[in-house]
Amino acid sequence: MNLSYKWLNDFVEIDMPPREFSEAMTMSGSKVEGFEVEGESIKNVVVGKVLQIEKHPDADKLVVCQLDLGEAEPVQIVTGASNLKVGDLVPVAKDNSILPNGTKIKKGKLRGVPSMGMMCSLGELQLSLNDFPYAIEDGIFVLEEDCKVGQDIQSAIGLNDTKVEFEITSNRPDCFSVIGLAREAAATFDKELKLHTPSVKGGNGDCTGMLDVKVTEPELCRIYSAKIVKNVRVKPSPRWMRERLRAMGVRPINNIVDITNYVMLEYGQPMHAFDLRFIEGGKIRVRLAENGEKITTLDGVERTLTDKNLVIADENKPVAIAGVMGGEYSGIMDDTDTIVFESANFDGASVRLTAKSQGMRTDASSRYEKGLDPNACIPALERACELVEMLDAGDVMDGMIIDSHFEKTERKIDFNPQWINSFLSTDISREKMTEILEKIDCRVEGDFVTVPTFRPDLEHKADIAEEIARFYGYNVIESASLSGGAKGKFSTRQKYDKTVSNTLLSLGMDEIMTYSFISPKYYNKVMMPENHPLRKSVVISNPLGEDTSIMRTTTLPSMMEILAKNYSFRNADAALFEIGREYIPTVDGELPVEKNVLTGGIYGNNADFFTVKGIVEEVLKRGCICDYEIEANKEQFGYHPGRCASVMIDGKSLGVIGEIHPQVCENYNIGTKVYCFSLDMDMMFENAKLEKTYTPLPKYPAVGRDLALICDESLPVLALQKAIKEGGSKYLESIKLFDVYKGKQIESGKKSVAFNITLRSAESTLTEEQINSTMKKILSSLEKIGAVLR
Repeated sequence: MNLSYKWLNDFVEIDMPPREFSEAMTMSGSKVEGFEVEGESIKNVVVGKVLQIEKHPDADKLVVCQLDLGEAEPVQIVTGASNLKVGDLVPVAKDNSILPNGTKIKKGKLRGVPSMGMMCSLGELQLSLNDFPYAIEDGIFVLEEDCKVGQDIQSAIGLNDTKVEFEITSNRPDCFSVIGLAREAAATFDKELKLHTPSVKGGNGDCTGMLDVKVTEPELCRIYSAKIVKNVRVKPSPRWMRERLRAMGVRPINNIVDITNYVMLEYGQPMHAFDLRFIEGGKIRVRLAENGEKITTLDGVERTLTDKNLVIADENKPVAIAGVMGGEYSGIMDDTDTIVFESANFDGASVRLTAKSQGMRTDASSRYEKGLDPNACIPALERACELVEMLDAGDVMDGMIIDSHFEKTERKIDFNPQWINSFLSTDISREKMTEILEKIDCRVEGDFVTVPTFRPDLEHKADIAEEIARFYGYNVIESASLSGGAKGKFSTRQKYDKTVSNTLLSLGMDEIMTYSFISPKYYNKVMMPENHPLRKSVVISNPLGEDTSIMRTTTLPSMMEILAKNYSFRNADAALFEIGREYIPTVDGELPVEKNVLTGGIYGNNADFFTVKGIVEEVLKRGCICDYEIEANKEQFGYHPGRCASVMIDGKSLGVIGEIHPQVCENYNIGTKVYCFSLDMDMMFENAKLEKTYTPLPKYPAVGRDLALICDESLPVLALQKAIKEGGSKYLESIKLFDVYKGKQIESGKKSVAFNITLRSAESTLTEEQINSTMKKILSSLEKIGAVLR
């Protein structure tokens, strides 16, 4: 909510810079988002008086004006405006001036005639006819204000207020008003709060018999009050009111509408003004609508109502949606003669549901839905009528029409200074606490605090403690240690996930986070077969839309979506990973199985199958996974059938590595090769050897042997490594592949694979006999899978 500094000073004197005010208000619990000084961006624009107007010598549509800017010499400006006459006061942007939109004005020549600046229109000052109704939209802004030649335009037209933007929480409906924030400011700065009691003269006849008001749903409308104004004189509001409305972010319209908005902003109580001639039968009924009943609202939209919507109706039809918006014939027109000012209190939940069902949200509904104080209705109504008399907008009739269904009750809360000091870890005297509470209109009576009705958020003694703390000063309350001595730390699983994440970050990848909700169409984009079990997904009962209607059973589509976005943004390279979840449905009524899955995806100049395979191997190494195998996989959906592999542990699939199928890339409009991997994080953690065992440095020398093997071209290198491990398990220390050859010296369909093998004993130096015996066992193991020495 915006707060006008000028308006605030009607209730509490604030004579400090906006920044200091904002910081203090934030510290006392009224969070300030920022502040803005109106017209601050306007530089070197002043009031000028037209002294002379002559026709331009070389242009039929231009005139040359001499203007008095309060300087020694008149200033010459060329313009094409036709609404000027000698003696007019106009805003003049001088040489080296800046307009609100950032435009810089400098002197120059127009058709050969020097022009030392520019005269401004409403639009160039970012104003409209609502701000100055007497002006014209197309042409120079001719001032009718009480201002002086040479005066800065900001002060001349009242464009110099300070707007402070507050973030008001929903439990503080009282602060959605100038008076509410004035209470907070008075308590924060220990200033006197000057509240005004409305005074209405009346004397224009009694209105109580002119309108019959009845609330048929007292639980949804606690009070409905109304006063009648006759001989209405619709005209623009005075400048001071227009300025305040503009500063608060409300567009001025006319005096009657502006009065209702002004009171809403000042008191926080929404109001409405009905044209009495459109209230058929002189009756107002606050009732629930009938199913299918229709109303055309002020915005010109015909709306179909339900029996859950509270409406304000006359004898035959709804004339307003209660707490949301009036009907099209309830507004104020130029020929309106008699109006009914309404001030009512509607149930917040009812207003919220009605506004949501009709797809509407207004200033009034946003206030009602937070729960307003019904005791504010009558003071707000009196204030509106007082303003009518101040602005000479009509003749206020005596009497008030009221249908009330609530009692003014103030909440009492236990007051225990000892408990409050223990709760806050402070040593504040009872007298100081009482002084603070009385600043915010709470009354301390013995062992109880009586809370005003406009503070629905104060319900418990802890709330009273919070009020004392924020006005005593959070910054002066000394820090205290938490009781219990509990110390937070990462679990073993959290540390494991962190290790995996840090490993990928160190490899140059970027972490992403995607939604678990996806569209069923995503399965088609990654070429998942129609009968695949993963197509059975958990369906969300209240989705935001089809694109987020099911819980994903695979993270591959989510990764492809982000890679596609990066490619569309012309990022030449991308390397991304996510530790996300897949949701596998179970039997009806049971919660789905939630699998934690590590997914990665890369594309770019340095991306290929071996790059992504190396990333996975490094992750498995850092994740303490020692015994795994990598096998070719031609059946995995979404991947190229000849460039995909599975990572296996004890015959179970840990994950998949490979190049994404070209058709999938085309489905995502990616014009380059993409490589992805996924690993089951839960399975990784279960198989991780987290206990570290340390062995001493070797005492005895190692022996190296090279093996060049001939085998079938289709035999995987990993199968050869596995056979070597089985044969030389006792003394084998390491295996390194250093050559794979296919050529003229090798039989067709065969390949040569060369390994360097390191043997070592931890007990003694290996003898020739031990070495030869181990090598025979290795060769025997290799022959079983069809590999022989070259």
